[in-house]
Amino acid sequence: MKFIYPFLFLFVVITVSSCVSRKQLTYLQENASDTDTLAIMKKRQEPYRLQINDLLSIRVKTLDQEFVGIFNPISDANPNATGEERLYYDGFVVNDHGNIRIPSMGEVNVLGYTVDEVREMLEDRLLKDYFKEEANVFVTVKLAGIRYTINGEIGKPGSQIIYRDQVSIMEAIANSGDITITGDRKDVVIIRQYPAGQKVHHIDLTQLEAMNSPYYYVKPNDLILINPLPQKSWGTGTTGLQSITTVATIIAALSTTLLLITRL
Repeated sequence: MKFIYPFLFLFVVITVSSCVSRKQLTYLQENASDTDTLAIMKKRQEPYRLQINDLLSIRVKTLDQEFVGIFNPISDANPNATGEERLYYDGFVVNDHGNIRIPSMGEVNVLGYTVDEVREMLEDRLLKDYFKEEANVFVTVKLAGIRYTINGEIGKPGSQIIYRDQVSIMEAIANSGDITITGDRKDVVIIRQYPAGQKVHHIDLTQLEAMNSPYYYVKPNDLILINPLPQKSWGTGTTGLQSITTVATIIAALSTTLLLITRL
């Protein structure tokens, strides 16, 4: 009988510590101290500033569409390309010097500018060097989608692209099949590119304050890593039933071994 108590203690400790709790699985939990939830949810993010390797889609429209065709190249490299492939051939990549190459205009530096600032800069230059005010120059500048890579405890790991001007990390995760039950939502790692290099950031997606984080919105070329919870490496199960089954099996094996030893 005296052997039962250590087993019961072991059973309770392992079962409680190995289960994945509801708090570890619930996104954006509101704390009692959150007195102004609306203010958190409405905070605007700083506009994205272009980095090296960003891909831009630029189109110019005027009353004289025939002449403006020199600014809107259509690649002959792959005439059958569609969607993302077409953007790859016809888009404008920010090179290592922070420039894009536009037909007739040559090198244009865009590093550190927002897409709106690039649009205004191109419109001013076109009106100054190529068109008159009556031409009604209309320039559209957009990021060719927001590309990110997500790996780890996620339903669909790999590179994804979303054709939006702004994408939250919650949308990126949902687009990739959601974090698995063994994924750590409290410490999501984001590796982000900057002009000086890459930096590692962390965000806790179980707290509502995450919406106030500068890393809540995905930036182009972000690498998002979802690390596993300790429960996965322990191998005792992630739910209460799995843990009880595993621990019961271990206890049964130990009890049988002790009984055999005491009878010898």
